[in-house]
Amino acid sequence: MVRYLVHRVPSAVAVLVLASLLIFFVLRLVPGDPATTLAGPDASPEAIAAVRHSLGLDRSIPAQYAAWLGDMVTFDLGRSYVLGGQIADLVGDALLNTVVLTVAALLLAVVVSLVLSVAVVVWPTRWLTGIVAAFNTLAVALPTFVTGVLLVLVFAVLLPLLPAGGVPPDGFLARPDISVQYLALPTVCLGLPVAAALTRFLTEALRTEMRQPYILTARALGVSRWNLVTRSALRNALPTMLTILGLQTGQLLGGAVLVEAIFAWPGIGQLIEQGISRRDYPVVQVLLLIAVSVFVIVQLVTDVVHAYLDPRIRIGGSS
Repeated sequence: MVRYLVHRVPSAVAVLVLASLLIFFVLRLVPGDPATTLAGPDASPEAIAAVRHSLGLDRSIPAQYAAWLGDMVTFDLGRSYVLGGQIADLVGDALLNTVVLTVAALLLAVVVSLVLSVAVVVWPTRWLTGIVAAFNTLAVALPTFVTGVLLVLVFAVLLPLLPAGGVPPDGFLARPDISVQYLALPTVCLGLPVAAALTRFLTEALRTEMRQPYILTARALGVSRWNLVTRSALRNALPTMLTILGLQTGQLLGGAVLVEAIFAWPGIGQLIEQGISRRDYPVVQVLLLIAVSVFVIVQLVTDVVHAYLDPRIRIGGSS
C-alpha cells in the first residue's frame, strides 16, 4: 500500500503545479487593474504607478508567479488587495462554513444513495424502480439554482418552517437544533444531484454483482436476497461507489458557489465571487488553488481506499 501511495503522489503534485500555473496566468487575462481600483477613478498616473509598485504588480509576470508560488509553499497566503486583511483570516472564516455545508451534503448524498440503491435491488418492484428512476432524473435535470429557489419558496415563504438563508448566529455548535434548521435547505439543494448520481451508479453496480456466479450459487443454497445484497454484493460494489464519490466531490465544490449565493451562505463561493468582481487577484488565486488541492487530495484518498478494497489495483499500480 505504501508503494502504491508513493507512485500516486508525484502525479498529484504535478497536477497542483499545473493548476497553479493556469490559475495565475488566466487571472491576468481578466479585464481590469487592481491598482486602478485601489487608487480610485480620479487618481493620477503617478498615484496608480505607486500603488502598482507597492503591490508588486510592476514586476514581470514570471517573477510575480515565482514569488507567489514561494509564498504558497511556505503557507504565507499574503494580504488582500481590495477586501482587506490577511487572506488566511478571510479563508479561515469562509472555509469553515463551506466545509460544514459540503460535509452535510455529502453525508446526505451517501445515506440517500445507499438506502435507495439497496431498496431497489432487494425489492425490484415496478413502482419502486419507477420512483427511484424519476428521482434520479429530476435531481440531475434540475439546475441547482432552480432547486434552491423552489426550496426557498416552499419551505421559507409558503410554509415558513425553515430559514431562507444565512448561518446560525451563535455558531454551529452552540445550538445544534438551530444549526440543523439553517443547514437543511442548502444541504438538500447541494446534495440532491450527488445523491442521484451515486444512486444510479451504485444501483447498476449492485445489479451487476447480483448476476455473478457466487451470488447465483448462494441464492440456490437458500440465502435471502437481503443478506446477499447487504453482506456480499454491497461490499464488492463499494469500490465503484468510492470512485464516483471522489468525482462527485468536484460537483459539490462547484455547486457550492451557486448554493452559497442562493442561501446567503458566507463561504468560499461568496468569497470567490467578491474577489473576482473586485479584481482581488491574491484572494481568488488562493481560493482556486485550495479548491484544486481539496479535489486532488480527495481523489488521492479515494484511490488509496479503492486500492485497499481491491488488491488488484494496488498490485497493478506498484508493478
